[in-house]
Amino acid sequence: MTRKYFGTDGIRGRVGEAPITPEFVIHLGYSAGKVLTSSDWHLSKGERPAVLIGKDTRISGYMLESALQAGLSAAGVDVLLSGPMPTPAVAYLTRALRLQAGIVISASHNPFEDNGIKFFSALGTKLPDATEQEIEAGLNAPLKAMPSAQLGKARRVNDARGRYIEFCKSTFPNHLDLRGLRIVVDCAHGATYQIAGPVLHELGAEVVAIGIHPDGLNINHECGATHGATLQEAVRHHQADIGVALDGDGDRVIMTDGEGVLYDGDQLIYLIAKHRKQNGLLKGGVAGTLMTNLAIENGLKKLDISFARANVGDRYVLELLQIKNWQLGGEGSGHIICLDKHTTGDGIISALQVLYAIRDSGKTLAELASDVTLYPQQLINVRVPKGFDAHNSLAIKTAQTEAESDLDTTGRVLLRASGTEPLIRVMVEGESGQKVKHWAEKIAEVVRNAAAERSVEKAVPN
Repeated sequence: MTRKYFGTDGIRGRVGEAPITPEFVIHLGYSAGKVLTSSDWHLSKGERPAVLIGKDTRISGYMLESALQAGLSAAGVDVLLSGPMPTPAVAYLTRALRLQAGIVISASHNPFEDNGIKFFSALGTKLPDATEQEIEAGLNAPLKAMPSAQLGKARRVNDARGRYIEFCKSTFPNHLDLRGLRIVVDCAHGATYQIAGPVLHELGAEVVAIGIHPDGLNINHECGATHGATLQEAVRHHQADIGVALDGDGDRVIMTDGEGVLYDGDQLIYLIAKHRKQNGLLKGGVAGTLMTNLAIENGLKKLDISFARANVGDRYVLELLQIKNWQLGGEGSGHIICLDKHTTGDGIISALQVLYAIRDSGKTLAELASDVTLYPQQLINVRVPKGFDAHNSLAIKTAQTEAESDLDTTGRVLLRASGTEPLIRVMVEGESGQKVKHWAEKIAEVVRNAAAERSVEKAVPN
């Protein structure tokens, strides 16, 4: 069964446009509630299933929270409300409070005009495809509220923030602290605005917190993990030792050293893996994606660390980790998964793993990262006719083969279709920036010509 609404990270879209409307979200809450009540959740006799709802700081969160609550209550499910809370915090609290599911209202790194709904299971993991399909199937059924005596109730979880702060701190070694470090943390005016600063402060750091004044409209706006320039400027201005930038829902992180040099998710994963390898703490290898920089793969090989690539998306990285029984993986965007610390990607906990390596080694972030330099990478999007398959074109195959032969082991070529638009993404990377630029432009032009020929063929009647 193909999912109509659920993508790789829940349901997401522009607020006020289908499916992110109050009407749809009420039905979504009701359908999810019915799936919960119809499943064996090991509840005691007479006990009602309960779900936690958290959200980021978007103004639309109030509206969608109320709609979800109404739908769940109509289905006979109790609702716990945490208020603004990072996505990984909802995953943790769902598990810690022994609830049947967790729901996050967030569009992650997107602008405030967007919002979304994503679910976590009782174990703090993303829902299986089959469960999401069951929820979608229920959207076609009429909404019929339970009898009044069986309606769900709602209450606030007043200590949610404190619980999560303590959980994050527990992932940092007890014998170490952050005293003597001045850290700038950019919370993107998002869900970590009351959490990231206190975590670092309580571990001993001198903290300069920015992006901590959400107004419902400024989440991710020229700040956070998707706009590193703001962090770089703040680190230099405050003469900080380290900078940490999170995205709107707290599951992504990028960092800077004291000079304001940015380090993306690929580099941070490498640093964590190297530190764990040196200390005998690395279980298995590292999972990246098709877009992970080749320099990281080669660097890990030199350290005798296995590496494997998943499709783009933290969901697929997690699946690969589970298949291989590994613990560490992620993406260049800053989604980093440390399965020995949490069930999902967590920006704060990932930053703490990097800080652990810094404190344990006595080296700076720049020193730790000095042995790996990212290869130049160029990505060109080529618009193509709907249904166009680049792998069926001999001209494209020939151009790709020529590029791979020229780049040899010092580079690679990746062609992949966009999952949301009629585009072929042409990505070339390698040690030589000149070669990367040349082959990216040449292959993109070949793809463009092949697509044009396909359009002409379709236009000519038989």
